[in-house]
Amino acid sequence: MRFQVPQFIEVEDKIFGPLTFKQFIYVAGGVGICIIIFILLPRFLAIVISLPIILFAAALAFYKFNDKPFINMVEAFVKYTFTNKLYIWKKEDKKPEAGSANQESRKPIEQVYVPKLSESKLKELTWSLDIKENQNPVTEDEHKS
Repeated sequence: MRFQVPQFIEVEDKIFGPLTFKQFIYVAGGVGICIIIFILLPRFLAIVISLPIILFAAALAFYKFNDKPFINMVEAFVKYTFTNKLYIWKKEDKKPEAGSANQESRKPIEQVYVPKLSESKLKELTWSLDIKENQNPVTEDEHKS
């Protein structure tokens, strides 16, 4: 038995002349909003307000960035703007001045190797256990009790 396999499923169909359905909706929405603005506002003000609307509608309909539609960038911008963000602050110790008395009593800060994300979760687990063990060494007296 032979079956026909659909091809070019990633290409949208052109429904309204050279425009796809999404492109037509974006252009029609932009033009519709501009017509309403021209009816309600004076001509000069309507032109100033409708120009960015027309540009935005044209970008939604036709502009692609890295072969992705402009709407994907708008969606990513909105998500980034309105979602919670995680800010991580790394405290850096201040270096003492040359004439300071505390300079002699300080130990040099040891650098801890932080591995990148690895393929093996077991390696990450053993690394984290080694770090915790090195930070809090257990003496023989504590280990026996």
